[in-house]
Amino acid sequence: MTIDVSPPTFEHLPGALGIGVPEPRLSWKTTAPARWRQSAYELEAVSDGGPPQRVRVESRESVLVDWPFEPLRSRQRASVRVRVCGDDGVISDWSPSAPVETGLLHADDWVASVVGPAWQEDAEELRRPPRVRTSFSVASTVSRARLYVSAHGLYEVEINGQRVGDDALSPGWTVYGQRLRYYTYDVTEHLAVGENAIGSWLSDGWYRGRLGFHGGYPNLYGSDIGLIAQLEIEHADGTRTVVATDESWEAAPSPIISTGLYEGERYDARLQRDDWATAPGREWSGVRALPVDHATLIAPEGPPVRCTEELLPVSVTASASGAWILDFGQNISGRLRLDVKADEGRVLTLRHAEVLQDGELYTRPLRGAAATDVLIADGSRISWEPRFTIHGFRYAEITGWSGEIAPGDVVARVYHTDMERTGWFESSDPLLNRLHENIRWSMRDNFVDIPTDCPQRDERLGWTGDLQVFAPAASYLYDCSGMLRSWLRDVAAEQLPDGTVPWYVPVIPGGDEWTPIRPGAAWGDVAALTPWTLYRQFGDEQILRDQYDSAKRWVDLVARLAGPSRLWNTGFQLGDWLDPAAPPHDPADATTDRYLVATAYFAWSSLHLAKAAGVLGKADDQTTYARLSAEVKAAFRAEYVADSGLLTSDAQTAYALAIEFELAADQEELARWGSRLADLVRAGGNRIATGFAGTPLITDALTHSGHVDVAYDLLLERECPSWMYTVLSGGTTTWERWDSLLPDGTVNPGGMTSFNHFALGAVADWIHRTVGGLAPLEPGYRRIAFAPHPGGGLEFARTAHETPYGRAAIEWRLDEGVMRVALTVPTGASGVVSLPDGEVVEVGSGVHELRCRMPRYAPV
Repeated sequence: MTIDVSPPTFEHLPGALGIGVPEPRLSWKTTAPARWRQSAYELEAVSDGGPPQRVRVESRESVLVDWPFEPLRSRQRASVRVRVCGDDGVISDWSPSAPVETGLLHADDWVASVVGPAWQEDAEELRRPPRVRTSFSVASTVSRARLYVSAHGLYEVEINGQRVGDDALSPGWTVYGQRLRYYTYDVTEHLAVGENAIGSWLSDGWYRGRLGFHGGYPNLYGSDIGLIAQLEIEHADGTRTVVATDESWEAAPSPIISTGLYEGERYDARLQRDDWATAPGREWSGVRALPVDHATLIAPEGPPVRCTEELLPVSVTASASGAWILDFGQNISGRLRLDVKADEGRVLTLRHAEVLQDGELYTRPLRGAAATDVLIADGSRISWEPRFTIHGFRYAEITGWSGEIAPGDVVARVYHTDMERTGWFESSDPLLNRLHENIRWSMRDNFVDIPTDCPQRDERLGWTGDLQVFAPAASYLYDCSGMLRSWLRDVAAEQLPDGTVPWYVPVIPGGDEWTPIRPGAAWGDVAALTPWTLYRQFGDEQILRDQYDSAKRWVDLVARLAGPSRLWNTGFQLGDWLDPAAPPHDPADATTDRYLVATAYFAWSSLHLAKAAGVLGKADDQTTYARLSAEVKAAFRAEYVADSGLLTSDAQTAYALAIEFELAADQEELARWGSRLADLVRAGGNRIATGFAGTPLITDALTHSGHVDVAYDLLLERECPSWMYTVLSGGTTTWERWDSLLPDGTVNPGGMTSFNHFALGAVADWIHRTVGGLAPLEPGYRRIAFAPHPGGGLEFARTAHETPYGRAAIEWRLDEGVMRVALTVPTGASGVVSLPDGEVVEVGSGVHELRCRMPRYAPV
């Protein structure tokens, strides 16, 4: 018998260098023969050359188990391995060892200051970014060196002319005044005995760049940018050297003339010297120390932004205006890299857009985002891409290029948070497969340190409602646990004292529309619903614990707003945002009563707060909020259920909410609502009639009320508005509006018209669970539901998910009225298979094959 155990991982980090907790929880995956079960595990840790420590624990757990050793100190490194014992008494071999190393755990570990240029700048305009540097001596052989670094703004550090790390847009976007992320780098190989130099490029980024609506707002976190860096060197002879940012450093303007996340970057190659940090000239001057509270410095909880893919253009054509138009075949978030030789002083201008119109870039959807990069050539051949900006685009226009653009001269580089892919889906329908890919791409393009609404225009904000509805799909497709856990901490940090959750996090000024911050259903409910989604998907009870106070403050606020009536029927609401029936100028003017939406969400969040309280052992709260949810449900029924038994808002979103949020009195009423919902879908020609609130729920509502065939008809409809309309219209990502591109080929005239927006792709969750047939029955997929629902003329479908226990997968095929099912259950988990003929089968770990004859009503 062979039992293989993976190296342990720590918390939700793909790498554990610079982890921010002294007792990191451990996880591992086991591959063993079918039905084998762990009964105990043994952990061994070796820390900083000390003797091995071993602990044996009688437990079946292998996901996020407690650290059993002494807490780690700041900078402490340990190597950990695991072996497991089964019910049969067989003990595995030891896993490979995995390193874990803490960062700076305490504020007083920091001695570095934030330093920036001493010169004064115009605080309202795009400012020329500086670089900062210093020289230092390494007296003897280096055994280990770590660089701890962050910035007010964005940074890229070099040591002795070599780039440190491969992350981009670091330190990312957090609520800087409370949570300023720092990264830890192993720079041992960057150093040499003798003279060394360290320097960093800096830019405004989110810290002081112009962000948001109506031309944007600068200096949201401060008017001065600067670097905080602490290089700690351990020598082979036991001595230690620390090089930290202080007022002895120097600053000078960089070759980047200007840069902004919306504006793009302008770079003058004539001003660049490769030895800028190691051999500075007379342009360097002093720096000044900027205020910083070291207690705000936090270690990352998820991976950074990186380039994850490169795309070559699928076509290069000359436009009528004389520019080169490059089509990369895919809408992305990223930037271009040029490999070019041009005459000194030649200006190459790069513009970006999601769509073309009349053969030219169509930039109106960018609103105030210029999305324009400029390279001023120096006469040599250079490879160049911007450092501190990012664009949403499929098409690029290049002017100033001399001659033809040869293959490889221009590459599009895809940037997003470097999450591990964990979800796959494929079926016999190529259009459905493309829709799934479009949804996955929209997630990639918008998970850029925070979950944004769109990557291309002057917005790119962390809209709370968009993420709330998409989180179930997101957490299947990618391991976004660490990233979203960090973002939820910012949600709590930005929450107002009365419990109001902002519409987007981090908060920026929003003009008359979004200022002052007001509570809104579906968006504010991210505080109560998304922690539960992540708990269900990843099995991490700590997420519920960390966010419990935030969730409770939100639900308590809504309870106060609703009052004794338990109806949330006052105040500003977005309701079923972007209902396709809403006019372009008023996306909140939906068919479904916005207060019906608000009250339904009130009931649902109250119920989930009660569930969280139950998991956390808060019995009194569990009783209180379960009672509150029941009271809201009764109030909803009294207010919004008509004498006919139908809803007062006789609209698809209303029924989808009422069914999925468990507001029906009994199965008879649920069936009545489901039947009416199916009738409405059919009467609408299977075209979409839901917005942000209804779309994530409607296919489930149809399925759970006995109309999975109608759910398939809705999913696979091709006429506008529909999911397949976007695919057939050439979309490579999901759109903000169902008709972002109108049937006549022109762009929707609405002020919000993005072609890369994940919210309406929330249907991927239903595709995974219902078409594919895979979902968690217990948190973290400890028990897995395999319940495929064939339909829509599909001949086969397959889906797989990398669960915390390992790969779970299912494939079904139809053959002359018989469905054949093959499934995989990872070691440590079990499954419940529900087949269309009504048979329910319990299965253990391993590979299983089943078959059933399809009921007559199902297409074969």
